[in-house]
Amino acid sequence: MRTTAKADYAVRAAVELASVGTGEPVKAEDIAEAQSIPLNFLENILAELRRAGIVESRRGAAGGYLLARAPEEVSIADVIRAVEGPLANVRGMSPDALEYEGSAARLRDVWVALRANVRAVLEQVTLADVAKGELPPHVAELTQAADAWLRR
Repeated sequence: MRTTAKADYAVRAAVELASVGTGEPVKAEDIAEAQSIPLNFLENILAELRRAGIVESRRGAAGGYLLARAPEEVSIADVIRAVEGPLANVRGMSPDALEYEGSAARLRDVWVALRANVRAVLEQVTLADVAKGELPPHVAELTQAADAWLRR
């Protein structure tokens, strides 16, 4: 699975907003600086997150961005879907919509299983979890597997 810079930046920006926790708007410049995200790119991402109802924006001297919902209610999957669309697709199609023939017939099931496992992690981890540094036990356990950190 590849995570685009856009998805990574969106998640990091949302986690930054979750970690502030003041209920006060945070300027895009402050988020960009805290997370080393190019400001122009971040502003486009924040606009997409706003359209998706994940963040709110406030205008004026005291304006900025804040989460539209409690960080415990926003999953990492929600943020990624807001900027990238579905979590898993093959050639731009939903895995369940694919049809293969012959020896590749069961490949659709592999793609569906992959999507299910991606969801099992990204839908269960919230912005609050990451901001607090406390991942759900089943996710933390996955990082303890002997080969989890191997690059392949």
